[in-house]
Amino acid sequence: MLLRALWLVARKSLQQHRLAGSITAFSIALASAMILTIASLQFQAVRVFAGQTGGFEAVLGARGSALQLVLCTLYQLENSPGNLSWQDYLSIQKDPGVRQAIPIALGDNYLGYRIVGTLPQYFTAWGSGLAFQQGAAFQADGEAVLGSWVAQQSGLKVGDRFHPFHGLQYDASAQHSEEFRVVGLLQPTNTPQDRVILIPLEGIYRMSGHVLRGQGQEFSPRAGEPIPEGAKELSGVLLKLTSPQAGMQLDQRINREGKTATLAWPVARVVYELFSRLSWLIRLMQLTTGLVLVVAGASVTASLCNTLQERRREFAILRALGARRWFVAGVVTLESLWLTVLGTAWGFVLHALLMWGVTIWLRARTGIQFDPLAMHPGLIMVPCGTVLLGLLAGLLPSWIVYRGSLAPDLS
Repeated sequence: MLLRALWLVARKSLQQHRLAGSITAFSIALASAMILTIASLQFQAVRVFAGQTGGFEAVLGARGSALQLVLCTLYQLENSPGNLSWQDYLSIQKDPGVRQAIPIALGDNYLGYRIVGTLPQYFTAWGSGLAFQQGAAFQADGEAVLGSWVAQQSGLKVGDRFHPFHGLQYDASAQHSEEFRVVGLLQPTNTPQDRVILIPLEGIYRMSGHVLRGQGQEFSPRAGEPIPEGAKELSGVLLKLTSPQAGMQLDQRINREGKTATLAWPVARVVYELFSRLSWLIRLMQLTTGLVLVVAGASVTASLCNTLQERRREFAILRALGARRWFVAGVVTLESLWLTVLGTAWGFVLHALLMWGVTIWLRARTGIQFDPLAMHPGLIMVPCGTVLLGLLAGLLPSWIVYRGSLAPDLS
């Protein structure tokens, strides 16, 4: 009964000041939505990126940055740090610690989607095997397989033909004369694999304007003539290893003792290093949104304090009718708590909309799929912290009301 009376008085006051209260609640909603979104992205990012490597434990590439090598070969987000010779691929393929080695070569695109040259074994090596929604894997030069996102956005179907463009960035004036026929469309994987076009290695090597330097000298392939193995180059080699010990031995031999190649191993650790480098930015964003939430809590205090002067007579009448000091102070505290709860509820809605937008953007740019509704500890900690902040925000105006004098306020 007492709580009902408190709520009736608080609700009447909130209705009288609905505009100011709505603005205050929205500021809390915006701050809590930002914190929830940052927490969700941070919670999912490492797990999602590290879990979308196709089951490959390591990547062999030219001497350079291991992170750049992983981003280039597995996530299609960077340029290759350099080229690897075909002899390096043959050597690593024969290593007893290597269970499977898949060579890939980059260098062209179609409407901005990267074209990856590889071997037919790639389709069974990636994860538990790439499934086809139409067609099958390429078997000959001039054939291509499209990722699901490429097929959806380009409109290409099995049997259609297209001309690639030179370079990793789309330039309408750099179209190749070579033509490729689509022979397969892959099922969606929610990985960067959805945003690539797969063709045979020979297709990359024989593209007009491509010069091979695997032997240290320039070699331009000619139609009908075989390409010497010594002239072939690769952007990287995706590796599945027999054991962690094999990875340690290869790391020692290639990275520490060798000087011509780089082994990115283990891939999950390399991905984690990326987020370690960005940790300062994540902390800065968390601090900023935390300050925004504190400011929103201060706005609750300011909003309630601003209404106290015009409500002095209202509170005095309540006390004259028998209401105790703590009851009147409780009304103000309940108003503060309600504004915070309302803002937190709106914050969940804004968070869902933000995550939905970010997920669509990341899916289109990287092929990586986040879960907008993924559960994480922040979904409990942030609302609890926000409600606690609302209670604290109501302490000052409640104390002012509690200490108010009856006679001057009635007069």
